[in-house]
Amino acid sequence: MNAIILSVLIMVTLSLMRVSVVFALIAASVIGGLYAGLPAGEVVAAFNDGLGGGATVALAYATLGAFAVMLSRTGITQRLSARIIDTFQSGTHTQAHARMVTWGLFVSLILAGFASGTIIPVHIAFIPILVPPLLVVMNHLNLDRRAVACAITFSITVMYMTTPIGFGTIFLNDILMGNVNEAGQALDFQIGRDAPPKAMLIPAAGMVLGLLIAIFVSYRHKRTYQDLPIDGQEQGGNAPSSAPLKTWQLGVIVAALVVALVVQLWSGSMIFGGLAGFALLSVSGITRWDEQDGVFTQGMRLMAMVGFIMIAAAGFAGVMKATGQIPELVQNSVDLIGDNRSLAALVMLLVGLFITMGIGSSFATIPIIAAIYVPLCVSFGFSPLATTALVGTAAALGDAGSPASDSTLGPTAGLNADRQHDHIWDTVVPTFLHFNIPLIVFGWFAAMTL
Repeated sequence: MNAIILSVLIMVTLSLMRVSVVFALIAASVIGGLYAGLPAGEVVAAFNDGLGGGATVALAYATLGAFAVMLSRTGITQRLSARIIDTFQSGTHTQAHARMVTWGLFVSLILAGFASGTIIPVHIAFIPILVPPLLVVMNHLNLDRRAVACAITFSITVMYMTTPIGFGTIFLNDILMGNVNEAGQALDFQIGRDAPPKAMLIPAAGMVLGLLIAIFVSYRHKRTYQDLPIDGQEQGGNAPSSAPLKTWQLGVIVAALVVALVVQLWSGSMIFGGLAGFALLSVSGITRWDEQDGVFTQGMRLMAMVGFIMIAAAGFAGVMKATGQIPELVQNSVDLIGDNRSLAALVMLLVGLFITMGIGSSFATIPIIAAIYVPLCVSFGFSPLATTALVGTAAALGDAGSPASDSTLGPTAGLNADRQHDHIWDTVVPTFLHFNIPLIVFGWFAAMTL
């Protein structure tokens, strides 16, 4: 068995057994590296070298968590949540009202996800700010959080796959088009800027179908949750103030949101954006000066799981690359295909799934697989659009259902703020089933028809 497949299978199996994802990643990387024939010292060195790739992301999420907790102290979203809950407790709400609130939540979260990757490129930073205060509302609606997880993952994934704005510009133009053209240069194979959005429309349609199935079929039934304390609000002293905010404080809150966005766009760093917003809110009087350290610590704890998993995933990816068995995996697959174009498209998608499931990022996977897949696609006679669809879909598969992807870690960070949402069984498994399977089917269809 190829070391890449073995490592991913071990990682997924341990995760499904409710073993810590961080432990699963480390154990899978060690076993995979040793199985590939690397000496133990080289496995450790490759893992340690890879860790640095996840450190920046981990620190960024920690600072965003601190900014989110500080924003939660303003009580703005909590007041909105309380007003909605009051209508339920008063007994005056109707079934139609409950449906309206439910669809309002879904639409709001999906639109926020759309905006977070395009016009307001904060990626998953909106989740720990917006979602935790709304958990109580979801509880009163008996809303299945697995459906919400699918909605959020869909919103932050489908936009960069299809829309060349914000993160979509990076994915479609800089990474997908750039690497396809680089790999095809020696073969006189090039694509234009219009090719990636067109090629990814059919695979994205598969994600739309998956979302509809998740909301209307799989998770349409009610699910009961308890009203438990939210992270950062467990103690009375840590709860948001119920006193009305002064006009100037509201102005500071708005300014903090704008400054955080502007600094992030200017610096290209979520770390400095989150810190700038946190610093501005610190002078608003919402929290006492001697509470600043506690607030920052709570924010780091809120996003700690995300950060450590991203760091461990970077180490895992480092070991997988050091084995040198990714090209071997593809070549072995080609030997099984023969000259069957239909089977070739399916195998390339499945191999891409295994590679990206381990690395956890479609952005980081494309440079690896494009160099291998483009010559293969040319040899099988796939068109430029079909080749682009295969490479883009193979990379996007891991983002939509990997335990180490920020597209799954982000929803969990928000939905598990009261410790009632399991990362693997309530986020990863639902998103894998409802997005990865349609992506494979629709990606194969795109490769065969474009």
